[in-house]
Amino acid sequence: MTPDVLHQPLRRLILGTLFAGLMSMATAAHASAVAGLERFYRDVHTYSARFHQVVLDEALNPIQESSGTLWIDRPGRFRWDYDLPYRQVIVGDGKKIWVYDKELQQVTVRPMAGGLGNTPAILLAGSASLTAHFTVTDMGRQGKLEWVSMKPKVDDGGFRVIRIGFLGDQVRALVMVDSFGQTTRITLSDVHENARIAPGRFRFTPPKGADVVGE
Repeated sequence: MTPDVLHQPLRRLILGTLFAGLMSMATAAHASAVAGLERFYRDVHTYSARFHQVVLDEALNPIQESSGTLWIDRPGRFRWDYDLPYRQVIVGDGKKIWVYDKELQQVTVRPMAGGLGNTPAILLAGSASLTAHFTVTDMGRQGKLEWVSMKPKVDDGGFRVIRIGFLGDQVRALVMVDSFGQTTRITLSDVHENARIAPGRFRFTPPKGADVVGE
């Protein structure tokens, strides 16, 4: 079994918390990226988008591809619905993070605060200083996007580096390299900011018959 298969649920959980955190905080980096993060922090309260995610091995060969829809209600509430190639739901309700694998009929639940240790989850809800945990570097323009790099100051076996790409003042791409040398790339489209999202979107009740782990 490959490292990607072994760590896929945790990877997706971290991705969800990472992006929710980007909606909650601002930091020092390239001027264009700073403007985008500050705008999110100041003006964007809800966010939804389609996402396309590709995982690549150390040689940058694609080994897993998925897509779906995400919703965010800042601070700290989010939902990622994966619809391809198989269905999975990740919900952060402000207190707990629920991961539901529909094929396995299994639900994993973790506390949102401290549930992932020193990972991108520390970005949630503005509860931690970004620069206290990451070294932020201006990468300048690459293609159409302005990029910043965030490198964890403590190696905890999670992501080695996180890169965020901005088109104007909007987050349009995330690139994460993990401790196995695998790269996860996420591109975002059909973005909606500050549209009303029903509160029920961020509530999760384990389906009847599902195996619940961690509660």
